Amino acid sequence: MPIEEKTVAATFAKLSEKLRDIVPPAELRQKAELAFAINQLKREKNAVILGHNYMEPALYFSVADYVGDSLELARRAAATDKDVIVFCGVWFMGETAKILSPEKTVLVPSLRAGCSLAESITAADVRKLKKQYPGVPVVTYVNSYADVKAESDICCTSGNSTAVVESLNSDTILFLPDEYMAANIARDTGLNVIFPIRNPRDLQKRTADLQYTIIGWKGRCEVHEQFTLRHIRTARAQFPDALILAHPECRPEVAAAADFCGSTSAMIRFVRKHAAKRYLLLTEGSMIDNIAAQDRDIEMLRTCDIRCP
Repeated sequence: MPIEEKTVAATFAKLSEKLRDIVPPAELRQKAELAFAINQLKREKNAVILGHNYMEPALYFSVADYVGDSLELARRAAATDKDVIVFCGVWFMGETAKILSPEKTVLVPSLRAGCSLAESITAADVRKLKKQYPGVPVVTYVNSYADVKAESDICCTSGNSTAVVESLNSDTILFLPDEYMAANIARDTGLNVIFPIRNPRDLQKRTADLQYTIIGWKGRCEVHEQFTLRHIRTARAQFPDALILAHPECRPEVAAAADFCGSTSAMIRFVRKHAAKRYLLLTEGSMIDNIAAQDRDIEMLRTCDIRCP
């Protein structure tokens, strides 16, 4: 729940209590002023603020009415009775909220909040693939723009991607645009996976020759693609008691070597459920700070502080 105090000083005090040793006091004081003003404006405009798990800590704990992964927040957007939805996430998340609540005003705080996955594919690319593989169902990861989703048969999130693919009962699937997620789903379902855009020889294969196959694309998350097996080996050597969690956007060998692979919210639930003293989360850095702020008894390890741009 947001921090809705009556003064900036009280807002700062609450933030300091929650985020001591995580955010510098000078930064917290400045952001307490912003949070106080945002919460006032939110009430005036009858707005709801949805915050992705990647929000930086000061905003995550001060202004968001609901926090979660893209699936959870999409459901919140569809159910809200507020006039205005402020989606603290990347651009495609705001588009998704508008699709689900077309009568609402949807605001994204920064037009620069982009996504390398969403930028990796266009609607024209999807149409070309559908022409190349007629009749093959198209599953599109929610990390994509609205015109790409419109060319698809069904959309999924990182929290339900495998279940969505399995629900189609199809021997062949087009999965877009995340290359690594496609490979991770193939591993989970026992399907083969090919990437025609990376291997021109695969372009010559007909749909009839691609039974039990996921046809993938070339998109990658610029944060998650940076994690490698070396990070896991180093962590296990130095901290053998640590549990290692990976996001499905990570490389397939990284996801397979982790103790758990799941969406951002699934990782949060995993940490809350288990009693380990140390965790290494192979995901965006702000989310690690947010978990650390909520449970001071656990140690959150870092390979580096990688932030979603």
